[in-house]
Amino acid sequence: MSDSNKSAAKAKPTIKAVRGTRDLLPDQTPLWNQVETTARAVFARYGFGEIRTPIFESTELFARGVGEETDIVSKEMFTWEDRARAASEKPQSLTLRPESTAGVVRAYIEHKLGETGALQKLYYIGPQFRRERPQRGRYRQFWQIGAEVIGPQTSGAESPIRDAEVLEMLATLLNELGIRDWKLELNSVGSSEDRVRYNEVLRTALADVKDKMCPDNQRRAETNPLRVLDSKDEQDQDIINALPKIADYLGDDSKAHFAGVLAALDACGVPYQVNPRLVRGLDYYTRTTFEFTVTTGLGTQNAMLGGGRYDGLSEMLGGPRAPGIGFAIGEDRLILTLQAQAEHDAAASGTTAAAAKLDVYIAPLGAEQNPAALALARELRAAGFTAEVGDGTFKLRKHFDTADKLARRIVLLGEDEVASGMATLKTFASGEQVKVDRSALAGLLRG
Repeated sequence: MSDSNKSAAKAKPTIKAVRGTRDLLPDQTPLWNQVETTARAVFARYGFGEIRTPIFESTELFARGVGEETDIVSKEMFTWEDRARAASEKPQSLTLRPESTAGVVRAYIEHKLGETGALQKLYYIGPQFRRERPQRGRYRQFWQIGAEVIGPQTSGAESPIRDAEVLEMLATLLNELGIRDWKLELNSVGSSEDRVRYNEVLRTALADVKDKMCPDNQRRAETNPLRVLDSKDEQDQDIINALPKIADYLGDDSKAHFAGVLAALDACGVPYQVNPRLVRGLDYYTRTTFEFTVTTGLGTQNAMLGGGRYDGLSEMLGGPRAPGIGFAIGEDRLILTLQAQAEHDAAASGTTAAAAKLDVYIAPLGAEQNPAALALARELRAAGFTAEVGDGTFKLRKHFDTADKLARRIVLLGEDEVASGMATLKTFASGEQVKVDRSALAGLLRG
């Protein structure tokens, strides 16, 4: 075999992340952790507890709960046939979760949480999966932070104050995360009876114009006219804007419920805008629907989070009556917004964002000092400091170059220092270098 053939035989193509997925590297994850820590703290103040559901469920859960005619179920789900492994088993269709509300309500039913009679306030943080076209802020594996408020009717789960509390909590969360210029849009899509009546009105109104619309909207006009209002097809917007508004077809109960939500938001000072076109993309929504949008970081696709009320979802899944309301934050899109804001602020101030540095870098001067360097690092880490340990084979210049990149200070441990129980400490910002007893090192670092 020639040398060129040998090289060809040995060369293997590199394996990369699947299109629509990506790795979050250590320089990126601190912001993600900060967001999630803030979310957990805010949710705790409002009485929410964490729930963790499986990342895959029975396909039927999403077909029944989300709706077979939605784009999620009809086009975007990752579904496979789970073959039987024993004669007593039946094959089952399984799906990676495209959203979490259906799974949370399934868990609510399965574990009989409604039998407590108490209002259930549940939040989740985790990955979701949709087979859609990857674009900025949208991935095939993406992360959501969400919450659900659900319970029997006697728990007050149907009250408009629950809707307003969720929206006020989201306003608080966005403010505490430092999201600027957010806008809350909300609407009422009415009860299931209101929706049936309005769907017929829409079907009639669309009959004469649907042929002028895109293929997807032509299909929706027949199967689920309400979904037409959720269309983002730019060429169809004039037609959609001229369609009848659902506000004109709400029953008295739905009108009173929505008025109660708005009154509570007014009392809390949460700004909002009523958007009569806002219906969201899932079949289980009833009454209040909402979106929070931003103007920075997301381009024209500016919706960062959304949700709504789903008073009939539990019954759709075979459970008891359990009114509920929830939301999901696109964490990927939230992170993009925070990054865009930070870049804007840095450009405006003429500064660059500096990565957080460790408290100390420990430089063993010779391989024989490696054990002592690791022991010192153990002591300092136990005292709450962040520390990195070099290697005794490094030259002194490499120790200093590495330490300057990673840490605010460097500790030099040579043979003399180890023998005398001392350490040489240098602070890069001031250039000050001192010898200190190892027992006093932690106090000096803390000072």
